[in-house]
Amino acid sequence: MGQGREKYLAAYRIQIVLLFLAPVLAVAALYVLGRAIPVPHLGRDYVIRIELPEPGTTVGLPDVLGPDDPSRPLVVIDAGHGGHDPGASGLDIREKTVVLGLARALRDELLAGGGVRVALTREDDRYLALAERVQIARTLGADLFLSIHADSAGEQEGVTGASIYTLSDQASSEAAARFAERENRADRINGMELSGENANVNAILVELSQRRTSAQSVEFAELIVREGEGALNFHPQAVRSAGLAVLRAPDVPSVLFEAGFITNREEARRLASAEGQRAFAEAMARAIRVQLARASDSP
Repeated sequence: MGQGREKYLAAYRIQIVLLFLAPVLAVAALYVLGRAIPVPHLGRDYVIRIELPEPGTTVGLPDVLGPDDPSRPLVVIDAGHGGHDPGASGLDIREKTVVLGLARALRDELLAGGGVRVALTREDDRYLALAERVQIARTLGADLFLSIHADSAGEQEGVTGASIYTLSDQASSEAAARFAERENRADRINGMELSGENANVNAILVELSQRRTSAQSVEFAELIVREGEGALNFHPQAVRSAGLAVLRAPDVPSVLFEAGFITNREEARRLASAEGQRAFAEAMARAIRVQLARASDSP
């Protein structure tokens, strides 16, 4: 009896130990599995590691192209997303690739017309935090900041049309609020906020936005619709407002241009085509030049 009891207690102790070890073993197995299986097989990044700049370091500034004359107006063009952040996806097209093509086309169109200096926040497939994009525009002393994006409507392939966002603490619609929340999440990596901006700081920045700057941003958005009529396909509610972090430069007129829905087969192909990018660049360049001319005439 004594030996049987000892065997029973020994087996019971082993069960207890295994019970406590099971979670540890499960985590270890998941780690090994994640390390062994290539990321494409998982369908998404397993762990994202990004080298962040040391506190207090200055963001690397892009080249300023165009006339070698600081008195000429400067337009900073921001191709949204990039690097590990592909943005929206539709068919075999990714937002980060489409918007970079649009940004380059607009840069070339502006430079061909002369008289305007141009800088791109990114000229290749790299990641920039939202605060870095804004800092580049402010550090360079931009006269105008344009952030280019595209959207996804999920399985609703029929949704189409471009729209222009200006900054507002109150979103113009529920859809605009959802869009702002999605775009602002680009600063979250593995659940960590990279922007360092809490809600109170953001509220202060919005409050400090100069009335004149805000008015110029809205005016520019309306010019894009006017100059793009007949050349670009706009959403019925083309001009919108939302609390987008990338527009929080209080001293630089800024808009976010959502070029269309890449989940719409026809629209995606147009945005990715040379013809579609040329049509965008020509219309946007006209709006930019009118906006800059108006600003230079203002007292």
